[in-house]
Amino acid sequence: MATVLVLATATGCDGGDKNTSQAASVPTGLGQFYGQKLSWKGCGNGFECATVQVPLDYTKPSGGKVGISLIRLPAEDKSERIGSLLTNPGGPGGSGVDFVRQAARTFGSDLRRRFDIVGFDPRGVASSDPVRCNTGPQLDEFFATDASPDDPNETNKLGSESSAFAQRCKAKADSELPHVGTVNAARDMDVLRAALGDQKLTYYGASYGTYLGAFYAEQFPKNVRALVLDGAVDPKLSSTDLLIEQAKGFETALRAFADDCVKTGSCPFGNTPDAVIGQVSSFLTSTDKKPLSNTRDSRKVTESLAVMGIARALYVKEYWPVLRQALTQATQKGDGTLLLALADEMVERKANGTYSNQTDANMAVNCVDKPNPSNLAAYGKAAEQAKKVAPRFGPFVVWGGLPCVYWPSQTEQAPKPITAKGATPIVVIGTIRDPATPYKWAQSLAGQLSSGVLLTFDGDGHTAYLQGNSCITKATDDYLISTDPPKNGTTCR
Repeated sequence: MATVLVLATATGCDGGDKNTSQAASVPTGLGQFYGQKLSWKGCGNGFECATVQVPLDYTKPSGGKVGISLIRLPAEDKSERIGSLLTNPGGPGGSGVDFVRQAARTFGSDLRRRFDIVGFDPRGVASSDPVRCNTGPQLDEFFATDASPDDPNETNKLGSESSAFAQRCKAKADSELPHVGTVNAARDMDVLRAALGDQKLTYYGASYGTYLGAFYAEQFPKNVRALVLDGAVDPKLSSTDLLIEQAKGFETALRAFADDCVKTGSCPFGNTPDAVIGQVSSFLTSTDKKPLSNTRDSRKVTESLAVMGIARALYVKEYWPVLRQALTQATQKGDGTLLLALADEMVERKANGTYSNQTDANMAVNCVDKPNPSNLAAYGKAAEQAKKVAPRFGPFVVWGGLPCVYWPSQTEQAPKPITAKGATPIVVIGTIRDPATPYKWAQSLAGQLSSGVLLTFDGDGHTAYLQGNSCITKATDDYLISTDPPKNGTTCR
């Protein structure tokens, strides 16, 4: 899940920018940050990069600072340029700089013509003072550990690995951990807005980026120009309820994969969707007892890694043929190579055995954003609940958050709905069979926001905008350019 941003001074064009006539106020004591002048330098292939400073602790702005890395692809038509489109691809822990490098030119042509497409690495992520806790071998051990424990010994092993993860973060990043949460990242976005020269924020956030965007709107409702929240996260859910609902989303996506496999004909796993899902269940059970070998390295493909590989392929419908191939290799030949490659892609493990800091940053943000269960037993109850409603994914998704029980920095701020009262219309996009952010979350967030507008994509995969659906692209681009939202309840197919 991931992040992105950019700079520029609004031109005098009348490109439908109806909400930038009045300059946003500068919070007390933060003038030095809001008044920064960015120094952009070319960083290859038409992109420009810069760094902006933000306070580590907003209650002590004269103290430590964090450098936020930015990248932008400048607007193609300077004469019609509206401003910057700040973006975030999800996570938490995903690099917004990498996202813009990879995806900026796939945004709608009208947007690219009129906006700088901007990405940023949020605090603690990638090149923005990253949180780094674990070595490659330590993460290999963490991910291979059985995350669907069948007995007390396996449960205790999982607890030991999770505790060690948290203790390594305490040892290496203790002073940073209290400040990497979404509330501070949203405040950073307002500094970025000002440094980019925009009086109000235009933003596209995907997955976790919707949570970040909603927090921005809650804190700075009058600074919102246009926000698109694609693949929404429901802010009112508890940490464990969020994981349980996400697991149910992966079950929905697996059912869609099974349906597709049967419809394409000659499905190697059965002639009905139920048969396909039964085969997947049997395969995972067998892998729990006897992990698979692979040709990439000496690692064994455990049940946990197999589930992770399946989950990765369910994020993108175009990966379904790859998943079919991976499961065929695994079930018929005992070869887990392709499943392991998918799992490694999911957690950004490189061929040399090193990882990006995505996992460390993801845990650091999630663990301080919401209160967590107080002990191993409480997590176990949540995992059992998840298994009942999401038999294949529930335990793995829920137990994956276990390090938060042992995390050195905790919050007592209970989750609550976000209304962003006073903000201009905010468009929330939900994909009906989204595996990672269930459609009901988009419905919920659009209903919570005082100015929420729901746009539905009747499709598969995680998030909608960059899938190339012309209806979604037009509705999104028209809104970001003009600030006029689509009709609430619009559905694209």
